[in-house]
Amino acid sequence: MHPAKRVQEYVPVVYTAHSAKTFFMRHHICLFVLQQGYIPLNPFMNFEYFLLDTVERNKIRQGNNSYIHIVSEVWTFGPIADGVREEVLLAERLGKPVKHFSLKKTLESIKQITRNNLEYEEGVEPLL
Repeated sequence: MHPAKRVQEYVPVVYTAHSAKTFFMRHHICLFVLQQGYIPLNPFMNFEYFLLDTVERNKIRQGNNSYIHIVSEVWTFGPIADGVREEVLLAERLGKPVKHFSLKKTLESIKQITRNNLEYEEGVEPLL
């Protein structure tokens, strides 16, 4: 029997929202989500860095927003960028659970935080 036949149960999928400034942490973020018992859907693993700007960025944003429609939850990592803020607001409008995590430069630095403890990139309006 092929091993894939033994693992066909559903596992919740998490959209991992994080800034392009933390692109280099995408593998650690995915590993963290897997360790928590979920399946990561990371936009920077699917589209690399905006497909190296070979397509209009709004196409990538539309793809990311479509992912949010189909995932179980949205988790943010690190400082909130303007695009991440919009993804959180969309998830909340859709009734999706949203969790927030700190992010430095190691896997061990990832810790769940409250909304009150979020950091924001410069010029980004805080989530209320």
